[in-house]
Amino acid sequence: MSNFTFKIRGSVFLMTLLVSLTAANVFGQTTISGTLTDADTKETLVGVNILVKGKVIGTISDLSGKYSLNVNQEPPFTLVFSMIGYTPQEVEINGSQSNLNIQLAETTILGQEVVVSASRVEESVLQSPVSVEKMDIIAIRDAPQASFYDAINNLKGVEMSTQSLLFKSFNTRGFNANGNVRTVQLIDGMDNQAPGLNFSIGNIVGISELDLESVELLPGASSALYGPNAINGILLMNSKSPFLYQGLSASVKTGIMNESGRSQAATGFYNFSARYAKAISDKFAFKVNMEYLKADDWQANDFRDQSLLNGSTIESGNTQNNPAYNGVNIYGDETNVNMLSVAQSMVQAGVLPSAALGLIPNSAVSRTGYMERDIADYGTKSVKFNAALHYRINDNIEAVLQGNLGFGTTVYTGADRYSLKDFMMGQYKAELRASNWYVRAYTTQERSGDAFAVGTAAQGINEAWKASTQWFPEYVGAYANAIGQGADSNTAHGLARQFADQGRYIPGSPEFQNALNGVTSRPIPGNQNGVGAKFVDSSNLYHFEGSYNFSEQIKFAEVVVGANYRMYDLNSNGTIFALDENGDEYNIKEFGGYIQGSKKFLNDKFKLTASARYDKNENFAGQWSPRISGVFTEGNHNFRASYQTGFRIPTNQDQYIDLNTPQARLIGGLPFFTNRYNLNTNPGYTLANVTSYGGAVQQSTQNPAIQQQAIAIVTQQVEAGIIPPSGAQAAIVQTVGFLSAAANIAQLQPYEIKEFKPERVKSFEVGYKGIWGNKLLVDAYAYFNRFENFNGSQVLIQDASDSGLAGPNPLTGLNLIGAGPGGRNVFSMPVNRTEIIKSWGWAASMDYKLPKGYTVGGNVSFNTLSNLDELAETGFQPSFNTPEYRYVLNFANREVVDNLGFAVAYRWQGEFAWQSSFVNPSVSSQQLSVVPAYGTLDAQVSYKIKSMKSILKIGGSNLFSKGYTQAWGNPTIGTTYFVSLTFDEFLN
Repeated sequence: MSNFTFKIRGSVFLMTLLVSLTAANVFGQTTISGTLTDADTKETLVGVNILVKGKVIGTISDLSGKYSLNVNQEPPFTLVFSMIGYTPQEVEINGSQSNLNIQLAETTILGQEVVVSASRVEESVLQSPVSVEKMDIIAIRDAPQASFYDAINNLKGVEMSTQSLLFKSFNTRGFNANGNVRTVQLIDGMDNQAPGLNFSIGNIVGISELDLESVELLPGASSALYGPNAINGILLMNSKSPFLYQGLSASVKTGIMNESGRSQAATGFYNFSARYAKAISDKFAFKVNMEYLKADDWQANDFRDQSLLNGSTIESGNTQNNPAYNGVNIYGDETNVNMLSVAQSMVQAGVLPSAALGLIPNSAVSRTGYMERDIADYGTKSVKFNAALHYRINDNIEAVLQGNLGFGTTVYTGADRYSLKDFMMGQYKAELRASNWYVRAYTTQERSGDAFAVGTAAQGINEAWKASTQWFPEYVGAYANAIGQGADSNTAHGLARQFADQGRYIPGSPEFQNALNGVTSRPIPGNQNGVGAKFVDSSNLYHFEGSYNFSEQIKFAEVVVGANYRMYDLNSNGTIFALDENGDEYNIKEFGGYIQGSKKFLNDKFKLTASARYDKNENFAGQWSPRISGVFTEGNHNFRASYQTGFRIPTNQDQYIDLNTPQARLIGGLPFFTNRYNLNTNPGYTLANVTSYGGAVQQSTQNPAIQQQAIAIVTQQVEAGIIPPSGAQAAIVQTVGFLSAAANIAQLQPYEIKEFKPERVKSFEVGYKGIWGNKLLVDAYAYFNRFENFNGSQVLIQDASDSGLAGPNPLTGLNLIGAGPGGRNVFSMPVNRTEIIKSWGWAASMDYKLPKGYTVGGNVSFNTLSNLDELAETGFQPSFNTPEYRYVLNFANREVVDNLGFAVAYRWQGEFAWQSSFVNPSVSSQQLSVVPAYGTLDAQVSYKIKSMKSILKIGGSNLFSKGYTQAWGNPTIGTTYFVSLTFDEFLN
């Protein structure tokens, strides 16, 4: 029996036991019934929520606006009548009543939402102690984008990195990334991260829009209440209760995606979803959801040259003028060598006359690559299933069993572009909750399917057709032959590539497909049969947590406590993660707990909240995360200030990865890797140090004294018969390299590997949120962050044989380490930076209610590093990846005339330099990986068809039809035109 099955069965047994223990608790029963109507139109209201305040018991109004509720409690108690778009009403009940008819008025004042995320207790969004953004059902329904997840990009201070149609990573306050590990995404309290990757995977395996009740976003550090990794922000998505949102709903959405750079510019997309929920009784309810999406994905088609070799630039380089061309979204061309180095080896092997060395340039050449569209699976699809059973054990306790299962094919960007083909992830939860406490247990089960690395696959196809050890000598030999026959350099390069590429596999051919299938069926990095590109990951996460609010026991203050335990079960079949001494992959255990207290002073005008949290991961020292905040309220004006800390535990891959890629062996930062690869006794050297050393060595090769010394040494060996006269020239070149390397050996400085620690941030924030004249909502904040132990990557070069650092090749500095018989090892490992990183920013939004239901508003945000010049002096690139300015403008009316509404939004952001492991280091170090500024206009028109209980919505995103990208190497996003028809049995 699996651990997962055992845990679920154990949870079911626990709930069954609780049912048995509480079944005998019978109270006097009070019955309340009546009708709900609109205060203005007098029309009955369907689907109004009726809840007993402080309890879990409740119901909804039916299709005729009527309701009936049985409460196992003696009066008095309070009923809360609420519905999105209407002002809630509280009514005190003193006995059974059969005609409690309630009229609800449409909300006329902005900022009336209630949020839970900021303090883990219900409070007005206006009085939240920290910044919080919320999208409710109406905002989700009226968004002028094709999906609610796209609409998140319009929230204040939010950035998106779109890696494909379905894979998007959200971010706030700088350090944006693909597969962002600095933000956390929760769905019904479950962390939506892929356990082996440690970042949320957008909404591929997420929540259906039909089942989404609200989205709450906390920008900035949130570790004090939510634990590790919520260092840049947290996104909470909450689904609809089957007790409160009943009936059948379905949606059909289709449209056209258009972008001129795609293989086929205009293609269709298709999206269908359905939801059914039913309360069988006051005790038991269930819901089921499904969603299916199919489309041809956006394509990554940036063909600019990022090699910066042979005098090329980002914009000017191409295959014609740069033999070492390395296109951003061309793969396989990353493999390059120095032509003269190849020629020297050919001379030593006797396959090229030494006289030909004078014809070969000291420049690089790369293999011919393949476009991403030739390799990645752009046949995007997503299938999502969700089901939940809700049982009210009594009026105070509700039990929930929930399962979310999703399958998908899409693309995301990491150090490579990854084609996630038939990816699958499931989340399964058991929960007990009351108005003031909850306990939950859930597991996340990730299965990578047939996912593979696109760049590695391209290299593998090239090697399957013709090994680089054959291709490069053929190229150099053909080049020398062309030059010898009088061709100019450009012509010679063209002829050489044509000769070396004879018989190359053409995309779409059977040979190409067979090679692709072979490479993608072998796990990274491959085996004796060839390069492997398959990404294998079947890791699991198990999580347990609980929280209790002591408001009923402690009256002088509101006190909340909580705790959690989590375990990661790593499983990559030995392809990604390191194995222990028993040949097993590791588990990672961590736990944490918090306490929060809040108290009102000054006639309840000032609320002070303080919390402290402690977390411990078995591989790192424990972490304390305090937070203190205060909110002063005067009428509709709220002023807030807070200090909080956050931390990020290194990802599972940063801890345990052990993967040999074509570029380097990726290893974790834990101490045992230092011992495993002898980096403590045979040290590594930084890439910058080796490059500097190589430059000094190359300069020394021009030293006449060293050249004369080399000639003398080789002359003696020729006279002694050790070296044949025909090999004298090559031997002189080699000896010059040895002597030059020895003369500069003192410049090499071993890298000192220090303790690997979690990253920490200290965050200060002040803000204001208020309503002016019941029509203008203003929200603004400013923050300052101070990061310590910032996690970054470090490339280290190690001599594999530990037999000396000087090598024979003076022309390529990197080969001067490990150029002997043993070669060299290249490692990439995560480390803590010693620099303190300081960032600051601000954001502001205004929303104004105009006459006749029109609304106009917008937001603007600013983020920057305050010590960028200081960091530049150390050569550190913090991957801030954030434009300084971005803004959103919106204009809408839910009902211009009867049942007809519209919404328009314009979004703009400035240009910035993108830094990540996907960017060529030379490009990144010179800040050349610029993501251009862009603006996009989105709009929708909706019409409510009451006779069909449906809403027809027609809209478009990026209506200017100018493609844009949100990160280096990511796809170009074009225009989407869509039409949807949504049916809801309880539609108002």
